[in-house]
Amino acid sequence: MGPLVRVLRLVDNENKPAMRYIYEVMDRAKETIKRSFNENEEKYKKIFTIIDERWNCQLHRPLHAVGFYLNPEFFYMIKSVGFDAEVLDGLYQCVTRFVPSVEVQDKIIHELSLYKNAEGLFGILMVVRSRTTTSPAEWWSLFGNSTPNLQ
Repeated sequence: MGPLVRVLRLVDNENKPAMRYIYEVMDRAKETIKRSFNENEEKYKKIFTIIDERWNCQLHRPLHAVGFYLNPEFFYMIKSVGFDAEVLDGLYQCVTRFVPSVEVQDKIIHELSLYKNAEGLFGILMVVRSRTTTSPAEWWSLFGNSTPNLQ
């Protein structure tokens, strides 16, 4: 129950916005539960069913995927984030929904390439170091100037 309690504390915390962390925290919780049952699926299968039902009806939203994708700590640390179909689908859904201008959408796609490949400002050593020491919102505020549409 410990991993789930940590997820609930994060989601229920009023001092720290959880959206950009919920994907990773939920994934870590499930991995911890799996290991605690020695990866014996029969033992954790029912627990995962309950978690997945709750996740799908309340917490699994495109905006959470965007928060995960644009969190530099996770994006650059977990290489699969940039290729995860579910996360990318959420990202593109949000861009389409919140940015009606096709021209601006195209600019965002170009700017996503700069972010994904850590080009320009995103590749400077100081900026790279701050991925894990600065909150994502602050990081984007400080270093997202070269990608104003994505920022």
